[in-house]
This record gives sequence, C-alpha cells and structure tokens, in this order.
Amino acid sequence: MKIADIVRTLTVEAPSLKFSAYDGSSFGPEDAKIKLVLNNERGLRYLATAPGDLGLARAYVSGDLSMEGSHPGNPYEALKLLESWRFRRPSIREATELIRTLGVQNLVPPEPPAQEALPRWRRTVEGLRHSRGRDAEAIHHHYDVSNAFYEKVLGPSMAYTCAVYPKPDASLEEAQEEKFDLVARKLGLEPGMRLLDIGCGWGGMARHAARHYGVTVLGVTLSAEQAAWAQAETEREGLADLVTIRHSDYRDATGRDYDAVSSIGLLEHVGIGNYPSYFGFIRDKLRPGGRLLNHCITRPDNIAKALPGHFIDRYVFPDGELTGSGRIISEAQNAGLEVRHEENLREHYALTLRDWCANLERNWDDCVADVGLATARVWGLYMAGSRIGFETNGIQLHQVLAVKVASDGNAGFPLRPNWAS
Repeated sequence: MKIADIVRTLTVEAPSLKFSAYDGSSFGPEDAKIKLVLNNERGLRYLATAPGDLGLARAYVSGDLSMEGSHPGNPYEALKLLESWRFRRPSIREATELIRTLGVQNLVPPEPPAQEALPRWRRTVEGLRHSRGRDAEAIHHHYDVSNAFYEKVLGPSMAYTCAVYPKPDASLEEAQEEKFDLVARKLGLEPGMRLLDIGCGWGGMARHAARHYGVTVLGVTLSAEQAAWAQAETEREGLADLVTIRHSDYRDATGRDYDAVSSIGLLEHVGIGNYPSYFGFIRDKLRPGGRLLNHCITRPDNIAKALPGHFIDRYVFPDGELTGSGRIISEAQNAGLEVRHEENLREHYALTLRDWCANLERNWDDCVADVGLATARVWGLYMAGSRIGFETNGIQLHQVLAVKVASDGNAGFPLRPNWAS
C-alpha cells in the first residue's frame, strides 16, 4: 500500500487539494490550487509519531512537508483547506496493516526541529510553571527572536498585539494607533497622570500616552531586546523625560498610587492560577479611582482546557494559558476591582494577523535572512492559523476595563462611556 492510499483510506472528508508523497503516490484533483507534498521519510515519521498539529508543524517547519500554491509567509488559504480535512481512527486490523506498510522504523520519532521548545513536563528543570525564571525563559523564547525581524513583520508601530480598525480599509498603522488611543481614552488619561504599563513590549503604548496625553509612564517588560529597543526609541523621540522603560518582571515594578495601569498582551503569560495575585498586585498599585485596562487573548467559554495546542505551546508561547472573559472578570472582581466595561475585538485581531502575514510575505527574503527559514516558517504557520482561529470564534480578544473604587463609592466614571471614536 502506498502512502497516499493510506491517507485516502483514513480520510472521511477530503478538502479540494492534492496530496502527493515521495513514493510517487497521490490523490486529489490535478488542478487543485493547493498541493500538499510529503517530501521524504523523515516527514512521514513526523506525521506518524505526532499526529495532529504538532506532527504537521514539525514536518512543515523542517521542510519535509510543503504546501505548494501558498506562500510560506502567508499559508492562510492552505490552512483553511486543511481545517476541513476530516480523518477517522483506523480499526485494529487497519492499524496492524498500516504498521506493516509503513515499517517499524517510521514509528520512531525523529529529533524535533531546533525551534521547538521542550514539552511542559521537561521544562520543570527551569522551575515550576510561571516561576520567575521559567517565565523569563518563555518570554525569551518568543520575543527575543530579532528586533529587525519584528520591525519587518509588525511595521513601524512595533505593536505585537491586536489593533483596532476604525474603518474596514484602515492601514495597520492607523489601526495600531487607534488601539493605543482607545486604551488611553478608556483609562481617562490626562496631562500629569502616572501610568504603569506592564508587559510594555517595544513601548508603543507608553510613548503614545506620553506624546498625546502628557502622561508620565513606567513601562516594564521581561524581554531584554524589547526593553533596549523601546528605551532607544523613547530617547530618539525626545520622550525620555516622561517615559522610563525597564527590563523587569512586572511584579518588580516600583511605585504606588498610579492613576492607571495598562496591561496589553501580558495576561496570556501569567497563568490562571496566578490571577488572584496578578489583579491584587494591580489593585495595590492604583490610587482610589485609578483604572486598569486589561487587553488579552481569550477563549469563547470559561470551561475549556486552559492550555494551548501542542504547536502553539512548543513553537510560539511556551507555558501560555487562555481562559474566557468571564473568568478574567470574576478574578478582577474578587480582587476588589469594579469592572465597568468589556469588549470583544476578535474580528480586529483577524485583520491584524492578515496584515502581519502580508508584511511577512512582502519581506520574506529579508525575514529569512534575519531568523532563518525554519523560524520564518513557524511565524507564517502560527499567524495564518491564528487568523483562522479568530475568524471562526475559536479564540477571542477581550478588553476589560476596571477601577479601584474609592472608599466613598466614587468610581470617577461618567454616566455613559465617553471613549467611543
């Protein structure tokens, strides 16, 4: 039995693509726009020993599996087809025949690509999940790739979080500017206020708040490369008198009685078990009447398993955890913060990922020169797949606005929201 015959036997519903293998076998329409090509025996071993997204990712990242007809920087159309491919479990008799056909040697897992992080159980040598040391290593794995690479993918804003598109044809830069300004408006920033920006990334929110609202900002990030880039850009823009960027764990941020705290894309890395201490930390940093804007990726419910899929955990966000907006709101309330508003921006994140993939495709050769072909493939796979997740409501993006109410019950909010564009 040929490889394509095995795949066809287990297929319940096949997408409109052509599959071919190194043994000369194939199935699917000859005129298919997308062609999935298994290039060698190692790719087969990856697929056979780690079924699902991890096996496919290993084969694709290593170059053992090709998706012809789609650009590696933007394999969106190919992944949409793969999402609709349905398989069934083989019977015991079929499984025995498959093992005989494939050969025992193809059931021995090859060494994973160098871009893959250790499985969770082996990361315990770096400390318990969400210990300071292990968090620092997880952030380093993803964010300290290459500032030059991020500049090409993210564009001039260097904002690696969901943008907010004020109109359908807005550019990525317009949408990132609107995101920062929406956060500032929700926080009610005014000249002379003090803002703590935890998980500040490359400092886009910090500089926006200082430049447009006259706010003094302390930004902290666990990424050394982010901190260095953000501080240099702050000085280049002449904002060093208002903005300070520190390479630090958010739990070590100094100061108290802040008027506002912004947390944009940090909570995914905190760990659900640490939500009480996270929101308690923020509560203690705020003055009475001070506001928190928490912006993070969420699940569409509050009961699904918190851990991400194997590909995301091994290649993108080691130790990341997601939950629903209800859990986040409950934990904020339990910490003594009053939640005043929440907003789901998942369609905006799909558009953001569309534009990041377009940037990666446009700058493909330079991006490969920056980080290598395998890492660039990881990014194309991750961003295009995530776009599909946001489009299909597999994942969401929520902003939650909360306040530390004063002892007399004053929350300092107008009767109706005043931050709409």
